[in-house]
Amino acid sequence: MAAFETIHIDETDSTNRWLKEHGEGRDLLVWADYQTAGRGCGTNSWESERGQNLLFSLLLHPREVAAADQFILSMANALALRDTLSDYVADVTIKWPNDIYWKDCKMAGTLIETSLHGQHIKDCIIGTGINVNQREFHSDAPNPVSLSQIAGHGISLDELLQRIVLHLEDYMGMVENGQWAAIRTRYRARLYRKDGREHLFRRPQGKPRPYVLKTVDDDGTLVLLSRDGQKEREERFGFKEIQFII
Repeated sequence: MAAFETIHIDETDSTNRWLKEHGEGRDLLVWADYQTAGRGCGTNSWESERGQNLLFSLLLHPREVAAADQFILSMANALALRDTLSDYVADVTIKWPNDIYWKDCKMAGTLIETSLHGQHIKDCIIGTGINVNQREFHSDAPNPVSLSQIAGHGISLDELLQRIVLHLEDYMGMVENGQWAAIRTRYRARLYRKDGREHLFRRPQGKPRPYVLKTVDDDGTLVLLSRDGQKEREERFGFKEIQFII
């Protein structure tokens, strides 16, 4: 896969929105020192001090990926982030669907927006925020942590981004070359709480219940096991249909 063109800007409201206005059909990565309206999934916001963290979005045109298979892009992106951060610290996992965790704390989050042409993806914007050098967090997010807090020293944003881009190019190349089985196997092996033990989950407005995380289906559905004595039953959940209790 050809190298991404990379653009660095000082400030924008959202790197995802910036790409929608300036991408012009290219495979392009833009990163900013500061976002005035950075978003997580749904209505969540992303807290970030100016110049302390990595805030970037990647515009792709993966026309070989059908709309029904688009979760392969989320898997590839999550693996690129996880593998890069694992170069710096241990115990990095992927919390379904695409957050990056260190132990029980959130290091990075991703927002993916796709547009379709017929049954295939026309373009895909993958926006990511990584806590890198921020040392204090003031929002009501329950469990943020930065790479520098874990490592005990500051991290070069330029170097970190260069490493991420290399991993992204490798994994997106695997997507283009049809190596989807390898991506899915790696993703499932690196899932947060995929350890065969029971953990608490909660449905919206429901009570916490113990489940064993079994796998994630190709379409991104989370598969959990509930136990009743010696019997096990599979239950499947889409995004926002189940919540990890941490």
